[in-house]
Amino acid sequence: MKADVAIIGAGMAGASLAAEIAGHVSVLLLEAEDQPGYHATGRSAAFWEESYGGPLVQPLTSASGPFLASPPPDFADRPFLSPRGALHIADAEGHEALEALQAEFAGTGVAMERLGRAALEAMVPGLRAQWDRGILESSCTDIDVARLHAAYLHQARARGAILVTNARVERAERVTGVWRLETRAGGVEAGILVNAAGAWADHIATLAGAAAPGIQPYRRTMVQLLTRPPASPDMPLVMDVRGRFYFKPEAGGRLWLSPHDETPVPASDCAPEELDVAIAIARFKTAVDWTVERVEHSWAGLRSFAPDRLPVYGFDPRVEEFFWCAGQGGFGIQTAPAGAKLAASLLLGTAPDPSVAAIDPAPYLAGRFRN
Repeated sequence: MKADVAIIGAGMAGASLAAEIAGHVSVLLLEAEDQPGYHATGRSAAFWEESYGGPLVQPLTSASGPFLASPPPDFADRPFLSPRGALHIADAEGHEALEALQAEFAGTGVAMERLGRAALEAMVPGLRAQWDRGILESSCTDIDVARLHAAYLHQARARGAILVTNARVERAERVTGVWRLETRAGGVEAGILVNAAGAWADHIATLAGAAAPGIQPYRRTMVQLLTRPPASPDMPLVMDVRGRFYFKPEAGGRLWLSPHDETPVPASDCAPEELDVAIAIARFKTAVDWTVERVEHSWAGLRSFAPDRLPVYGFDPRVEEFFWCAGQGGFGIQTAPAGAKLAASLLLGTAPDPSVAAIDPAPYLAGRFRN
């Protein structure tokens, strides 16, 4: 198999980049599993929130919003976003963190409205009395992750990209100006090798002879609950401003809950720990006076962060034609449109798409880890 560009990883990062560059160059999209998006992409909490990831991630999220809200007709026939709103709540110990959150995003264009106790209780019936202050981030929405990922894969194929599954890369070397890969699906030759391997990004870098910057996978636990009262579909995403939990309503009166855990783990098909599920429920009970009737489902996904917790885009500073598209942490879904357009311009050496032209790529470039 030969192509101009071989992308390792067909989750959201690899699929979105493939869709952007296919048609300009020939693309092989190599996926280790038998289906794309099995790990981080398929286990997302499925919301788009402008403040998530901090002020240096926010420009990518905000630039992605218009595309997700009104995609081109040849990409999708309806929006990927639906209204939700995010409510950051604080008890007495969280007042300082609430002030810091608002100050951090002052002047960014992210709308944040301060709320008192009465407004909080109206939005979250049964909210316990200690939660007395909050910030409403009204722009937050739900995002249809599965449909977005499928649309990127469809567009990539329509533009000529070839998806190869069960193609775990076992060897990579640069020989006479060409990358030669050994995969479980056979040999591959490509001019440019893209590392979009998510939790396995450091491993792929090592295989290719590049310095691994320390992209660390972390386990994030999610729990689906049936509660009494049932979660109202109109309730916002509720987040403890100190980062100890968040929860949001889902279809059928269900509730998705996370203890906001970040446990360092090896790259793997991770599973939830019973203790983390118990911690999530215990923290939820400190937030609202609701009854947990049943845990219907629990799962865990991987969030992979570079040491500075920013995405890593661009050509490696030392290894020829080795390109990074990794380290998207927990914000890789909501930043995918802008991230892919920015990465595509860096890879192709073209002017950036107008939607990302105002974003300085410098904070995200792979060369920042040069020792």
